[in-house]
Amino acid sequence: MLKHLSLGSLVLSMVILLTFTLSAQNKCKVLVKEISAQYHGKCRNGLAQGKGKAEGIDVYTGHFKDGYPDGKGTYVWANGDRYTGEWEHGKRSGTGELTLHMAEGDSTLKGLWKDDKYLGPPPPKPEVLYKSSVERYTFQKIGASRNRVLIDVYQNGSRNPVLDDLMISSTSGTKTFVSNSFGYEFVEFPVTIKVIYYTFSKLHTQKMYVKFEFTISEPGDWRVAIFN
Repeated sequence: MLKHLSLGSLVLSMVILLTFTLSAQNKCKVLVKEISAQYHGKCRNGLAQGKGKAEGIDVYTGHFKDGYPDGKGTYVWANGDRYTGEWEHGKRSGTGELTLHMAEGDSTLKGLWKDDKYLGPPPPKPEVLYKSSVERYTFQKIGASRNRVLIDVYQNGSRNPVLDDLMISSTSGTKTFVSNSFGYEFVEFPVTIKVIYYTFSKLHTQKMYVKFEFTISEPGDWRVAIFN
């Protein structure tokens, strides 16, 4: 008898917990009408924020910000059309792929988007034009909300603070310094940037002349890392 009561109590607790969870989820709003019926995911101040899934006439799975799809995610329309890529404030912005579901077969459109409008095919990947005394390098696009290129220099696994006679030039943008990073904001792409400086070798036995020149064609917020 006690076992049955305990099981019943457990089931009741689970039902109460589920009801509370669903109630909490329903209080978290999605501000796009077509996907606002149900939401499961992270929330802040009553709005979808972070990773989640929103459903209605259409379905969206991905990242949210202030109640809107923002970041990377996949949106599936009621007719079967699908977009996977970058979003900004509920609109396709950045790189993405749209698949149109048609009777004669699917058709795919890849490339750049801005405010839900298709701008064209994918731009070329970042290209290194010249490098001297550079062990390796990386290019990373961290967002589509601003046009900026920030550069970080590393040595022996950490930032390299000793950059003598640093000179940077760019075909567009305004020079900027953010903490230990330097580069350009308000950039018009494609952009070509040149970086020149002197720094010690890894063993600090001699000074090295470093030159790194590159071109980035795709608009966005970019981080470039140089390793000496």
